[in-house]
Amino acid sequence: MSALIVLENIRKSYRLGGVDIHALDGVDLSIHQNEFVALMGPSGSGKSTLMNVLGCLDSPTSGKYALNGKDVGSMRDRQLSEIRNTEIGFVFQSFNLLPRMSSLDNVALPLVYAGISSKQRRARAQEMLELVGLGDRLKNKPNQLSGGQRQRVAIARALANQPSLVLADEPTGNLDSTTAQEIMEMLTKVNAQGNTIVVVTHEREIAEYAQRIIHLKDGRIERHEVLTKKSLSLS
Repeated sequence: MSALIVLENIRKSYRLGGVDIHALDGVDLSIHQNEFVALMGPSGSGKSTLMNVLGCLDSPTSGKYALNGKDVGSMRDRQLSEIRNTEIGFVFQSFNLLPRMSSLDNVALPLVYAGISSKQRRARAQEMLELVGLGDRLKNKPNQLSGGQRQRVAIARALANQPSLVLADEPTGNLDSTTAQEIMEMLTKVNAQGNTIVVVTHEREIAEYAQRIIHLKDGRIERHEVLTKKSLSLS
């Protein structure tokens, strides 16, 4: 498998109250196409900062980040915005759906920015909602849906532009355990259909849906844990 993500010596520093905070301190990481990876670590470990860098929501202080063969680490804001819209789909803990828009319109929204025609947008949005089992909820607004259904809409929206990478930041944080299991099974299905998935979570049972867990501590990768159906192996 070829690498979809390549990070080389990624560092991210902030200046807070006259003190330099090293959120990421020399991260080297490769994630292959069609891989399912979980990022874990205690508060302050750097996992959220790493997710923001992977999602082109923040730029590293130094180091190289290549996504799908493109050097995005040094891109300007407009270029990063284009990458976010064409290469990356986002799933958030709080769903981030627009409350006055239907499920169909929420899912179609990224396609507006991509310049897709209205007819094509609606057809694609409906296809994605059917994929996540909400073909009968096209006209429902977020307040007419359960938490699990709202997260399914968010997953459908993340897939609308056929991204290379889907980033899920604590996607089950606002859900009960049964619904959380349903959402992770849905992400596993999405991965099986060819999408690369990266999930940030603090819950071990959620991370175990992945093929590999990246453990972070103090802004560095502490270890990689490769998961198999029969056993766990540490490296």
